[in-house]
Amino acid sequence: MKAYFIGSGIGALAGAAFLVRDAGMNGRDITIFEKHPHVFGGALDGSRLADGAYSLRGGRMLTTEHYECTWDLLDSIPALDPSGESVRARTVAFNTDHVAHSRARLVDRHRHKLEVRHMGLSMHDRLELVRLLEASEDRLGDSAITDWLSAPFFETPFWLMWQTTFAFQVWHSAVELKRYLHRFMNEFPRIETLGGVKRTEFNQYDSIVLPLERWLTAQGVRFEGNTLVTDISIETDSESGERRHTVTSLTIERDGQQQCIDTRHDTLVFYQNGSMTDATSLGTHETPPPKLTRADSQGWALWEKIAQGRPEFGNPAAFNRSIPESLWESFTVTCRNPRFFDAMQAFSGNAAGTGGLVTFKDSRWLMSVVLYHQPHFPDQPEGVQVFWGYALHPDRVGDFVAKPMSECGGAEILRELCGHLNFDSAVFEEATCVPCRLPYITAMFMPRKPGDRPLPVPKGSTNLGFISQFVEIPDDVVFTVEYSVRAAQTAVYALTGVSRPIPPVTRHDHDPRVLGRSLFKAFA
Repeated sequence: MKAYFIGSGIGALAGAAFLVRDAGMNGRDITIFEKHPHVFGGALDGSRLADGAYSLRGGRMLTTEHYECTWDLLDSIPALDPSGESVRARTVAFNTDHVAHSRARLVDRHRHKLEVRHMGLSMHDRLELVRLLEASEDRLGDSAITDWLSAPFFETPFWLMWQTTFAFQVWHSAVELKRYLHRFMNEFPRIETLGGVKRTEFNQYDSIVLPLERWLTAQGVRFEGNTLVTDISIETDSESGERRHTVTSLTIERDGQQQCIDTRHDTLVFYQNGSMTDATSLGTHETPPPKLTRADSQGWALWEKIAQGRPEFGNPAAFNRSIPESLWESFTVTCRNPRFFDAMQAFSGNAAGTGGLVTFKDSRWLMSVVLYHQPHFPDQPEGVQVFWGYALHPDRVGDFVAKPMSECGGAEILRELCGHLNFDSAVFEEATCVPCRLPYITAMFMPRKPGDRPLPVPKGSTNLGFISQFVEIPDDVVFTVEYSVRAAQTAVYALTGVSRPIPPVTRHDHDPRVLGRSLFKAFA
């Protein structure tokens, strides 16, 4: 048997690992196609640019109380150090030594660190939240969060912390917010400290992706960069009364040459349909990122093509129809002197790596920053420090820079940040800020109807699995590493007949102790 993966995000890497570890497939029979020269790991990226500055599109938060499939996988992957420990063991040990406890979660326009032990919820807010939590997904349908919660709720400390921790917008899916409230109910009592958040020792590319990539390579798995899959030929048979879909060939393009790969016999195909990092673009310290769309990247074209006439394969238009509703912008700052880190640690009361997000609640851009434990990259030179930030409203004019963030270079973003902190601009002497525009970064949060997301193995599919943030997995939540890994494990096990059970979603919302603590917090 052979297997081909279209796209090289964390779902593809996980899927290949499950094929080798659990399905007994020979790694030499597995190929991962990636259209970029060498960008494996999808959103879990991290790189050093030509000028010595660093760039991170984002950073996924982890927890040890959730992410069941992810930890199951990473327990099998050796870390890239001589200890012989697994990636999971190294991550747990790191977080034992570096415990998160934010002391400056929300900061107002007066640079005042807000008291956030109280959620600020009125009785009306609480009743609306209960109504949302108890509503069925059929009843919620494709409604937005604003259809269920009133305007005053969106001014509460709870919403500001929840929104910026998970990157929700008020127009996003009510179903997805309900799922998050259930899945992370045990995080609600400590949302102001981010005490449940776990991070990797270095950035997630070096700590998760690279060890996984090295392990797969050692098993013989082939990574083929600069390879674009332009078509998936699918034969749909309805003679038996049930539609059966079989991938018969893949058309790939490499170095201007096309090639057709036959997949009719003993071949599985796993496709990462849709991408939250599609059409991303980097700016510079002086210039804003180019405004790219799916027309530039063609990143959604293949899903749109194979979904035509096949409702089992989902509806990509539900997710990619409106960039303004799925866009935000991040930025990575490389500091070559300690002034900013020293000033920020003194202001926040947190040593780098222990504080989590600091959100400027009155910022028109709704800007947040996080100081990582240093070094954040294994090759980071002595005296260099790296931090990351993002803004949920890059289309709005700033408070200290009179134009939208989307039109700013990195230097202007640092000027805006200095304004909110009332820091002297000298803290950023010798710093480089690299902005990143992400037009589809929260596309998976868009309101959707049942059927808009395909199952990991759609009904009737004989050899095609979907592994991405845009598949349907009951009870779990998108915009997490776990969702991609769980999708991959589900698809691999279903198509290969693996009998090993998939780790179930932990239902913290069914734990009486969690329910009690959450109720107490809601009335704080």
